[in-house]
Amino acid sequence: MAANEPLPIDPAAVSLADYAEWARTVLPQDVWDYVDGGSATEVTLAANRVALDRVAVLPRVLRGVHTVDLRTRLLGRPYAMPVGVAPMAYQRLVHPDGELGLASAARAAGIPYLASTLGSTPVEQVTATGADVWFQLYWLRDRALVRDLLARVVAAGCRALVVTVDVPVLGRRPRDLRNAFRLPPDVVAANLPDGRDALAHSGAPGVSAIATHTASSFAPALRWTDLAWLREQVDLPLVVKGVLDPRDAVEAVRVGADAVVVSNHGGRQLDGSPASVTMLPEVVDAVGDDCQVLLDSGIRGGTDVLRALALGAAGVLLGRPLLWALAAGGERGARDALALLAAELTDALTLAGCADPAAAAELRTLGAG
Repeated sequence: MAANEPLPIDPAAVSLADYAEWARTVLPQDVWDYVDGGSATEVTLAANRVALDRVAVLPRVLRGVHTVDLRTRLLGRPYAMPVGVAPMAYQRLVHPDGELGLASAARAAGIPYLASTLGSTPVEQVTATGADVWFQLYWLRDRALVRDLLARVVAAGCRALVVTVDVPVLGRRPRDLRNAFRLPPDVVAANLPDGRDALAHSGAPGVSAIATHTASSFAPALRWTDLAWLREQVDLPLVVKGVLDPRDAVEAVRVGADAVVVSNHGGRQLDGSPASVTMLPEVVDAVGDDCQVLLDSGIRGGTDVLRALALGAAGVLLGRPLLWALAAGGERGARDALALLAAELTDALTLAGCADPAAAAELRTLGAG
């Protein structure tokens, strides 16, 4: 099938939630918990969904909308819809297709794929799929390793650099602790030198090997000067992911960010932090036209994308639903899930009286605060 041909939707999947049910049946319990869980008592994880459901969009009528064009521009590049694949670690945990399958699905859908520092496939192989790849950077303690990684990212042809700033330490995740979660031998941190992920494979009762590895690998005390240094290292669009306070968004723009992602890491970092969507309007107001704003955390379908656009976001990053689809059906499942999302977004925009994503920014919303 040519990349520009419409992808068929699995007739059994009528919403992205269907893939969650299928994924749960095929994944080992500890892997399901790793993907599905949040930090502490999972208050923020639940709040993301509740807050999105409280956002009501006021549709416009008699606008003459009979076709919808989903195309948009993110970081100056054209994409088929205002959605990107959120960066997610160790995708081969859920299916052998892993990063290559999900990146190929993103390529077919015409949207960007955000490759994680902790991907289980080297970034060079991910870009070789032909996907438009943005690289997500976790800041490592070894700055020489950061430099080497940045050089690889540029050489591989990545289109943007996305630095995650909300993980000074990994959030305490009780499900992983109870499961003594660790990586299986065949799933590795493929973007790190051999052996640098050994701790992620070493389990002990009541210990998350993932958290132990992160604590040993990530730099915990970054400052804005570090971000300014990063801005000087690469001539790529810079995205700062993990912003909730508008003051931090303004500071990110000051040091050269081209976009910010309003995100609470899917409820996996500071439990009790606000739902991402509740802070979106304030961040949009704070940065104005100085940079694009994306929304991450809790997106579950086309209506959520419409909500984000109506609140001023340029687009969204979609995470867990695509891991569910990958787990349920590999690359084919991910392709079908993205086709389903495009159909849902087309329907939502049509019903709201919007001919394209830009028109959604003119809609009024209720209950976003």
